[in-house]
Amino acid sequence: MTLEFPEEGAPVLVQGITGRYGSLHAGLMRAYGTRIAGGVTPGKGGQTVQGVPVYDTVREAVRATGAAASVLFVPAQSFLSAVEEAVEAGVKLLVAITEHVPIRDCLAAISTCEASGARVIGPNTPGVILPSERLKLGIMPAPSFREGGVALFSRSGTLMYEVADTLSRASIGQRVALGVGGDPLNCTTLTECLDWAARDDDVESVVVVGEIGGDAEERLARHITEIGFSKPVVGYIAGRSAPREKHMGHAGAIIYGDYGTADSKISALRAAGAKIAMTTSEIPSLVISGGS
Repeated sequence: MTLEFPEEGAPVLVQGITGRYGSLHAGLMRAYGTRIAGGVTPGKGGQTVQGVPVYDTVREAVRATGAAASVLFVPAQSFLSAVEEAVEAGVKLLVAITEHVPIRDCLAAISTCEASGARVIGPNTPGVILPSERLKLGIMPAPSFREGGVALFSRSGTLMYEVADTLSRASIGQRVALGVGGDPLNCTTLTECLDWAARDDDVESVVVVGEIGGDAEERLARHITEIGFSKPVVGYIAGRSAPREKHMGHAGAIIYGDYGTADSKISALRAAGAKIAMTTSEIPSLVISGGS
């Protein structure tokens, strides 16, 4: 299934809404303009959280609200069952804030979604925000983002906020900002995000915030060339000075030998025609110049 986002005003669920973070961010998402139509916590049905009705099951919530998107604030051990329950109930987009999900559970979730035409963003994602549609599915600080034409895709949540704020202060708005997640396996990849940016006429340029570890940026670079992506791409790779074989915050941000280094990612993106910012403060000028 291709990556698609809910339309403005579409109903959204929050799984785990009665928890501390689920409750907090349900309120913040509503305040931004997202229509949080229901929450799900087994055994808590009939309650109300942040003015949102709570249901015992996703199926009940979908029947009552018509929601096709859900934000997951559930423990890692409950991730897979939460995804399976939501997909079986007809939810097509799941945004998994949950971190440290076992790789086998991510693989199982991807398989479940592929069989049902659904998609998971994350896990360990700050979420996705579309400022022009007042749609915020996640935990990002809304004031950092403003409406515009940049598609911002990031492996890091906090760097996504920082880069968005830097762009916004330079009067460069975002069409979308999406965190693919900091765990070793992303259920939605950077290449799939790029495909969405290629289809969306409102996207004028792409900013990619990568980091050491894995080969997501190298695969993205190959994809840019393979599909002939014509919109300007600006990249920034975090962790250039990180020591090898030491975890640097994210489970996926670790260099094994010569695998996952910043140099390999920078070289690959440059070869694909992307311009590389060595600091986040350089990103706006590269975007303004059209990557030239």
